[in-house]
Amino acid sequence: MTGMSKLAERIKKIRLIKALVYSVVGALSYPGLALRNKMTISGTEHLENLPDRNVLFVSNHQTYFVDVIALLHVFCAVKWGKRNKLGVPYYLLSPYTNVHYVAAEETITKDWITRVYSLAGAIPVKRTWVQGGKEVRRGLDPSDTRKVERILDRSWVITFPQGTTKPYAPGRKGTAYIIKKNQPIVIPIVLGGFWRAFKKKGIGVRKAGTQLTIQFKPPMELDYNESTERILEQVMEAIEQSPDHALKGRHQPQE
Repeated sequence: MTGMSKLAERIKKIRLIKALVYSVVGALSYPGLALRNKMTISGTEHLENLPDRNVLFVSNHQTYFVDVIALLHVFCAVKWGKRNKLGVPYYLLSPYTNVHYVAAEETITKDWITRVYSLAGAIPVKRTWVQGGKEVRRGLDPSDTRKVERILDRSWVITFPQGTTKPYAPGRKGTAYIIKKNQPIVIPIVLGGFWRAFKKKGIGVRKAGTQLTIQFKPPMELDYNESTERILEQVMEAIEQSPDHALKGRHQPQE
């Protein structure tokens, strides 16, 4: 880990800094999420009595940053007693910051803006399945897995099992491995409309008036003794990215 990386990791642990990043990024992103577009949120009742640790949120992925930012908005709103809505974002005055999200290292270290976003709780991992611009499948990176497990042990973690914004891409076994080993509460999330409303990178609005949807499903009923392959199948089905869902119709264009 480089000196700059170590410094960034220390800064992330300072709650005041993290809260400030939430507030600033939240204020900048709120108009695009709630004013220029229409957002429908459902299932936040499943978040209300969760413990503050060992909770894993698994979600489909449509943009590099807005997906995570929208989820952080919802988590903060729920902690302020709101259900299935954002409303006036006074929750940004004291945001819920015990959340981290898994992100590709090359994405969050690209420039100073992405580095600022990363201070909101990014867990940088290597995209071990990319080689020469082409997708390949490799084994788990043990150091990244341990990193996610350590943070999951003390907080909520958001992960995108596909690791790409390409719809219906196969899920990564790493997610299933973490579930099997750590036995967290697993909350599936299904996002819709973000790919149409926002640019893939950054938080700029691409098309106003878009219907955005965030659906939180009940905690998954998993048998942790099942194989990682079977657990991954269930996760992909829950986030509606399984082959069966692909046959029913595409939610966004293939990239």
